[in-house]
Amino acid sequence: MKAAMNDSMISPARRRWLMGSGATLASALGAGSVGNLLLNARPAHAADYKALVCIFLYGGNDGMNMIVPTDDARYNQYAAVRKSVAIPKESLVPLAGVNYGLHPALSALSGAWADGALAPVFNTGPLVQPITKAQYRAAVANSGVLPDSLFSHSDQQVLWETGSSSSLTRTGWGGRAAETLATVNPVISVAGTARFGLSSLKTPLVLPGPGSTFGAYGLQPTDSWAPLAARKVAIDALYAQGQDVILGDAYTAAQRDAFAMSQRLGALVKTKPGDAAALPVIDAAFASITTAGVVTTPLGNQLYQLAKLIAGNATVQGNRQLFFASMGGFDTHGNQVVTGSPLAGDHATLLKQLGDALAAFHAALKNLGLSNAVTTFTQSDFGRTFAPNNSGGTDHAWGNQHLVLGGAVKGGATYGTYPDLVLGGANDVGLNSWELQGRWIPTTSVDQYAATMLSWFGASDTQLDTVLPNLKNFGAARKLAFL
Repeated sequence: MKAAMNDSMISPARRRWLMGSGATLASALGAGSVGNLLLNARPAHAADYKALVCIFLYGGNDGMNMIVPTDDARYNQYAAVRKSVAIPKESLVPLAGVNYGLHPALSALSGAWADGALAPVFNTGPLVQPITKAQYRAAVANSGVLPDSLFSHSDQQVLWETGSSSSLTRTGWGGRAAETLATVNPVISVAGTARFGLSSLKTPLVLPGPGSTFGAYGLQPTDSWAPLAARKVAIDALYAQGQDVILGDAYTAAQRDAFAMSQRLGALVKTKPGDAAALPVIDAAFASITTAGVVTTPLGNQLYQLAKLIAGNATVQGNRQLFFASMGGFDTHGNQVVTGSPLAGDHATLLKQLGDALAAFHAALKNLGLSNAVTTFTQSDFGRTFAPNNSGGTDHAWGNQHLVLGGAVKGGATYGTYPDLVLGGANDVGLNSWELQGRWIPTTSVDQYAATMLSWFGASDTQLDTVLPNLKNFGAARKLAFL
């Protein structure tokens, strides 16, 4: 049995090498990222390739204005309550075959709807089990019937990302899925170390944006200056040595894998629009949001990076890949809508960035012939109140509308149950006059939403129960039908 690590067992020279080279790589990859690279190299299985792409909309996206009913009765209910933040009916993007329209800022997604590749999922949120308004009103704190800390940004972000009802849950449902399904890579994030990708032993593999160096500066394969090359040879030799201590071996294995991963993915990560190595079919798809070789929105830039990784799935390795991207700013307590100008206001600006980026990503995957292999979906802290506040915005709520996109999606239809739009009604948590704001009790859980995608991804029912512990509380209604 190997001995536990003791500082006295490491020579001063070796300690300096470990600390110096480790600091160099950690500095290049970002704090905590050395541990993100614990990968097992396996051959790709492109014939059975599938990817899930999570896009988290931080701040609490107003799903009530993202997709709006267009039949006269429900639209009139909507407009009467939403008042100054209502989107004019004539400006909505019509969705053929259903009585709903998209916010006009999402017009770029009309092509995805026409392709049958886009589906809204209604009134979704964290739940322990199905719950009625009477059960909600009767529940006491810490009874286990309700999710933790409803209407709180940080807590609800945790519940969505972890697929749990406890804000103390450490691992994300993406990370648990990667671990349970034994994917080659952990969750790959282009938006930092999010809880979604945490598993019991690994953090997400965090990649920088296009044009960035991924790896240790001065120790890249292209760094041919003799002193740097000699240093890299010495580091490789050091990390090839057995340490005779468990922690030392784990550290050197992590460093070896970090160098191997950065050298394998470095060129792919660095490629940006217009580079010689760029794929023209991806550049063409993102052309409408690219200027002078730079994708002009943060989410667009992240999805351009993911399009390259998906196209290069044999280099990334593995026939199952989970990705994480995000955008923020959705906490629209004020200036949400400019009256009479549905394409103005903070929310419209955000939705345009979302719609344009998703449309470009969808086009890129179609160009690559990989649309059927990739499913993209939104998450967000919570929905927002149906009734506006006095600042021209909306406040924190619970159930929300979400979008799922991809060639495998059964588009052209809606899923879940749209709320009844009655303040104080069966879907509203409020009862007294002061609390009638339209904070909808979800009728679809995060567990059911996630299970639908993970089942398509290849998870068995037993594996779904491992990844999503509350799923068993929903009986036979474990999954929706959008995939």
